[in-house]
Amino acid sequence: MMRARSFSTAALAGTVLLLSAACGSSTPTPSPAASSSAAGSSSSSAASTSAPPAVVHADVTELKTASSALGTIVTDSAGMTLYMFDKDTKGGAKSSCEGQCLVAWPKAMMGASAPTLTGVTGKVASIDTADGKKQLTLDGWPLYYWFKDTKAGDVSGQAVKGVWWVLDPKGTPIKTKP
Repeated sequence: MMRARSFSTAALAGTVLLLSAACGSSTPTPSPAASSSAAGSSSSSAASTSAPPAVVHADVTELKTASSALGTIVTDSAGMTLYMFDKDTKGGAKSSCEGQCLVAWPKAMMGASAPTLTGVTGKVASIDTADGKKQLTLDGWPLYYWFKDTKAGDVSGQAVKGVWWVLDPKGTPIKTKP
């Protein structure tokens, strides 16, 4: 019994390292890993070889600001922190986060209309995704969530691999390490 638990913990740690490594590269390479939930619920058996399921967020209907240890940052209407990726090109036409990267960093998607803004002063727009949907951008930066942020106010994605950052209300990356 103890041996299975140790393997499961090691497999989970390996998954996190894999996802972090994939998201620090512009061309992530999918690899087998143990399955776990982004919200920290029970993980599947240690014998599983699939990556954690992608976190699904509803389309963003509001961009607002929130006070955090990093300063005033941009969140969605539920208070979930949004991030930018240094490997993206500001004002570019597509996201550089692909494959396994998107498991850890789900895109913030626009619904049928632009979100309302509360305290956000940067230019909000969108870029087209491969499946014909729209990913939100702020001041030209595509927006993402971090799979380890499980509740409003979490900022655990800040400075991951030195390439993921929260944004201030203007859409400027806050590059302070926690």
